[in-house]
Amino acid sequence: MSTIKDVARRAGVSLGTASRVLSGSTSTSPESRAKVQTAAAELGYIAHGPARSLRRSRTEVLGLLVSDIRNPFFSELAHAAESEAMKRGYAVLLANADEDEVQADEYLRIFASQRVDGLLLSPQGPVTPRLAALLASRLPVVLLNRSVEGLDAPLYATDNAQGVGLVLDWLERRGHRDVAFVGGPVTISTGAERQAAYLAGREAHGISTDDAFVDAGDFQAEGATAAMIRILDRGVLPTAVFGANGPTTLGVLHGLRERLGAEAASRIEVISFDDLEWFEFASPPITSVRNDAAAIGRLGVRGLIDLIEGREAASARIAMSLVDRSLVDRSSASRPVS
Repeated sequence: MSTIKDVARRAGVSLGTASRVLSGSTSTSPESRAKVQTAAAELGYIAHGPARSLRRSRTEVLGLLVSDIRNPFFSELAHAAESEAMKRGYAVLLANADEDEVQADEYLRIFASQRVDGLLLSPQGPVTPRLAALLASRLPVVLLNRSVEGLDAPLYATDNAQGVGLVLDWLERRGHRDVAFVGGPVTISTGAERQAAYLAGREAHGISTDDAFVDAGDFQAEGATAAMIRILDRGVLPTAVFGANGPTTLGVLHGLRERLGAEAASRIEVISFDDLEWFEFASPPITSVRNDAAAIGRLGVRGLIDLIEGREAASARIAMSLVDRSLVDRSSASRPVS
């Protein structure tokens, strides 16, 4: 097992500098922090020796890092995961990455210092040095709803291809051809999978393959608003818009209203990947495909505890269901979209 002295030697810094970096202090230069973090990852070192602690005893605490706690999907997932963990004798430390890799890495450092027994992780992108170091410590990890290339861990996630298929079927039944798609970052597995499924299936469902109708945000409302406006500013006018998650759909509505006005925006059908509680009260109501975030949270905890207790854990994809709220005469809709 590597020591902090090994890390300092590999990084070419003093023992004090290495100690400050690994304890989370910002009183060192960015260059020194990068050297120490890289050295720690290469050596598989974790501050405060949690790997040794994990082999000796358990804390009965699980770390849960979600992508964006403001997204109701992750709120529901976290609630279910915490309930399941409590039933099984574990407490949960909940952290919010806010779709930010730097913030996610800081919480990974905190989880390591707190010596959690295992980690439930919804990642923000590729494996970072901090995550690599955590994995090198042999800490049990399961992935929630998002996969990472090169990270071999059980994954509990929505069946993205099946969910997009339900959207495409609905769009075809409604007779839509000029459909806008506002996706998420393709650097995130859910963004890549949903976009790939939509682009691959649109022609077979009679939907335009004009990429002027396609853009991507950041899986948050503000980025989706900007993406929707970019589509409209290309001079195309969709009859329907598909938002790739709940916050994205909210951003789509904002973008439509900002460019077209409330009345014209209300005549464009919107369908969402994710179902939010307020969708049925929107005017017009919003059709969606609903995923089971609670099931993902529960299964993730069960799988993680299996790993902690030395058993194998199998990945699972959860099927989605269509919530069709399209029984509205859209030509007469005049109230603003909420």
